[in-house]
Amino acid sequence: MNKIAIRKAEGKWCVRAGGAILADSRNALTLSEDGLADVVYFPRKDVAMAFLDVSDRRTHCPLKGDATHFSIVTKSGTMENTAWSYEDPIAAVAPIKDHIAFYAREDIAIERL
Repeated sequence: MNKIAIRKAEGKWCVRAGGAILADSRNALTLSEDGLADVVYFPRKDVAMAFLDVSDRRTHCPLKGDATHFSIVTKSGTMENTAWSYEDPIAAVAPIKDHIAFYAREDIAIERL
């Protein structure tokens, strides 16, 4: 079974897409899972939720639980299923509750400032 570690992401992190800043936080978390790239999770209070619409997509991870997905809506268009959140994560990953992660894509910048 994969091992998961969650730690505070060092420094200030930002997400940009469609000309907008979607997240800006000094309180982000990094989730490391064996065999996968690290994922930065942003506290909801540091995410511009007005740009995110809940989508119909739902996924399940046996190590984290059920994920709700979001589409990013900006002036330049809608990016379908580009973010996710574990609304009620498994106890072992409870720190990611109330956090949102974004898929790293060509049109979405997730960066440490």
